[in-house]
Formats: sequence, C-alpha cells, structure tokens
Amino acid sequence: MPKLGMEPIRRQALVKATIAEIGQHGTLDVTVSQIARRAGMSSALAHHYFGGKEQIFVAAMRYTMGVYAAEVRGALTMAQGSKERIEAIVRASFSSRNFRSETVAAWMNFYVLAQVSPEARRLLNVYHRRLRSNLAQGLKPLLGARGEAAASRVAALIDGVYLRQSLGEGEPNGPRAIRQVLEYVHLELGERR
Repeated sequence: MPKLGMEPIRRQALVKATIAEIGQHGTLDVTVSQIARRAGMSSALAHHYFGGKEQIFVAAMRYTMGVYAAEVRGALTMAQGSKERIEAIVRASFSSRNFRSETVAAWMNFYVLAQVSPEARRLLNVYHRRLRSNLAQGLKPLLGARGEAAASRVAALIDGVYLRQSLGEGEPNGPRAIRQVLEYVHLELGERR
C-alpha cells in the first residue's frame, strides 16, 4: 500500500538525485537506476513517477529553472532603477545556489537534451525569452532602441560563462563571473571603470 503524501517528496528526491548524477558524471549518460539509487528508491518507482529517463531530465530542468527564476524574482524586488535591475539579474545568475558545479553541468546537459527533446527545447526557449526580457527591461531605459540587442549580448555572455565553466575551469567562482559580466554591461552603457 503506497504511503499517502510521499509522491511529492519522492519526486523531488529523484529530481535532486538527477541533478547530482548529471553533475557527477558531467553527462546525460546516467541510468534511471543510478538516479533512483542516489534517491534511495527503486528504479521501478522512478519510472512510476516520471515514465522514463527523458521525463526525469525534463523535470530536473524545470526544477533548476524554477530555482533560478525564484532567485531572479527575489533579486528584482529589491532592485531600484534600471542599473540595479541588470545587476540583480547578473548576481542571481551567478549566486552560490545557481553557479555551482553540479548545476552548471546540469544546465549544459539540458542544452544537449534540448536538441532532441521538444519539451526540453520549449523550456530552454522560455528561459532565454525571460532572461532577455528581464535584461531588456533594465537596458531599454538606458540604451533606448539598442536595449534589446544589448540584452541579447548580455544573455549570451551569461550563457557563455556557464559554458566555459562546464569545460572544467575548477570550482565555479561566482564573484569573478559577476565582475566579468558587469564589466561588459558597463562597456555597453559607455561607462569606463
């Protein structure tokens, strides 16, 4: 007889185990059995909750994006003005909760998954649109018509820092990443530092 109320707890445990396994292996080439073992349950239970490996990966992607989105929303509520808005997004992008080895590995592997999974591609497109939109809201008042294009470049730089980190540059260094991106933002704004 199944224990009532355990499904959300077990699903979350499987999602977190998926991120940890991807982070440890650096690839999507992990099995449902490995994920389930890390979560402390059987692979049959994992299949019961998600259906298959791709669905587990998509759920992990959705979870990772949700953590990031919540952190961005929280940072934006504290921002006053356009520059602070941009800085808040950059800081949230490289916070200790988002910019750590296993999460970086998961993000990069989600990009790979998006090449073959329509659902993963849709989620990645949502992330890209929101990131550019949030950045554009801060950049348009400062750059006018150039704000949209600048937002795309800053978003690409954020993704690029994650990509470089995924190639094995040691432990993620959030403060350094924040400085790199904000220095570029200052260049976009025509400010000398």
